[in-house]
Amino acid sequence: MRSTLRFVSAAAVAATLVAVPGSAQKTTGPKERYEMDVATMSGFAAMTAGGRKPGVGGMMGMMFGGGPENQVARTIELRLGANLPPTKPPARADHFFQPQAKLGASLPLWGPEPGQPRQREDGNEMPDNFERPKGRLLLFWGCGAKAGPGQPVVIDFAKVAAGQVPPNLFTSTVPRIREVMTSNSASYADWPNRKSSKAVPKDSSLLGAHRIAGNVGPEINFTLAQDYMPALGASTTMQGDGSVMIRWNALQPATGYVAWAFGGMDRGGGNGDMVWWTSSNAREFGGGLWDWLPPSVVANLITKKIVMPPSQTSCQIPAEVKKASGEMMIGNLNAFGPEANFSYPPKPAGNAVWNIDWTAKVRFRSHTMLMIGADFGGMSGSNTGGSTPAEPAKKKKCKGPFGIPLPDGAC
Repeated sequence: MRSTLRFVSAAAVAATLVAVPGSAQKTTGPKERYEMDVATMSGFAAMTAGGRKPGVGGMMGMMFGGGPENQVARTIELRLGANLPPTKPPARADHFFQPQAKLGASLPLWGPEPGQPRQREDGNEMPDNFERPKGRLLLFWGCGAKAGPGQPVVIDFAKVAAGQVPPNLFTSTVPRIREVMTSNSASYADWPNRKSSKAVPKDSSLLGAHRIAGNVGPEINFTLAQDYMPALGASTTMQGDGSVMIRWNALQPATGYVAWAFGGMDRGGGNGDMVWWTSSNAREFGGGLWDWLPPSVVANLITKKIVMPPSQTSCQIPAEVKKASGEMMIGNLNAFGPEANFSYPPKPAGNAVWNIDWTAKVRFRSHTMLMIGADFGGMSGSNTGGSTPAEPAKKKKCKGPFGIPLPDGAC
């Protein structure tokens, strides 16, 4: 897959709906395109769902020993794009759910106000208060007790020109795939937005009929037979050789898995090493590996050993990665899921022109974040994001990867 997949035009969407390659059937539209991204989050990742900012006590409880109801969250992202401008700016739509969704009568999608700058869509946005890192970045990849040849690749930030992204830091093979964006839509609206956002209830269900109505085109209706994916439960165990074993529960809907981890300690000066490891057998970081990917793309990445197959439920972080990371690492695991596609009207038989009014795509994934190798007062990890410590903790205050403060005894 090439990086040109980052931006998928409406024409490309329509072309994929033509079942027979080389068919003489012509298509027009779609007039509207809709995307619904659905995620199940667990462990540390569940803390920020819905904009929540729990305190230190809540963080510790969620990561180490909290009940499943405190460690699982669900999120929904909605995007609507149309070929025509709204009847009255800004673009506006409502997604109506069944009562079991427990999201109220509808979720309101809003577009940018007239004159408002368009958002960036390259997936590499930096916050306004982003502080350029110092020191070095060490890149590792692949599952196994020992790191493979040529590792680590070292990027010295002091040698990188100001404003220049370190070379090969993000993958070009696995870009983020967004088919509905402001840049390819005359009208665009999304949720959550500046006017509306809310946490999705833990007992919400998406099964059943969905309806989207707004001021940019025809009404969209589809019925979902797929619900939120189950939560990922991951744990880590130190091995005698210094490596770390990650294990997780197999998810029936999963199409593949990818794991990554960050490490490195800042004990003053901010010039320490930062460590980044990925489970891919190739040097592939970021991009779509952090996101939703179509099952067909995931299947192709599995053949290239960039993504782990759905039958795999463990991966070893090499000993060199753990040693370079210091006492603690932040681990991540992403389970890619199925997707459902809808269009209207149905494709006509023969070579009759197919005038497509709208298309809709619903994508699913489940992901978790866990702490690796820290001993918080002797608390052991649970199946939803804990870890088994390697050795007794040292009594020294420090910060974790990327400046995350750690409690006493963490390093």
